[in-house]
Amino acid sequence: MGVCRRGRIAGSARSPVPALGRPRDTGHAESATESIWDGVFTEEQATRGKAMYAENCASCHGGELTGGEMAPPLAGGEFMAGWDGLTIGDLFERIRISMPQNAPGSLSGQQNADILAFVFQANKFPAGTTEMPKEAGILKQIKFEVKKP
Repeated sequence: MGVCRRGRIAGSARSPVPALGRPRDTGHAESATESIWDGVFTEEQATRGKAMYAENCASCHGGELTGGEMAPPLAGGEFMAGWDGLTIGDLFERIRISMPQNAPGSLSGQQNADILAFVFQANKFPAGTTEMPKEAGILKQIKFEVKKP
């Protein structure tokens, strides 16, 4: 394990995340040291993510992140409730292994982090001064919480 520039411990163990439906609780959220409300991405990162989302995600999840026939929404109550209490790392891993649907795993860690920053911005989470890291182990230290703690 190592420590990242934000002082979080980066773990090397990865938990499998189911391909469909709500991910099973891996128990990492209880040990998370930060919250999504702590400004874990930058505006610039979300701007890059918006362009990548339009290119790689919008055809299924919709231009407004409202979902489609075969894809769930990435904004709003259903999305928020589905990830509440888990970690950003859980969501990042889900994207990494299963998206985009026509070419799973084809996006880089940086591209996935940028897209996730855009999704968080669209869900009205605050931006900060440090970009979201692209390492799942680090992101597992950040809790996804619907309500501000």
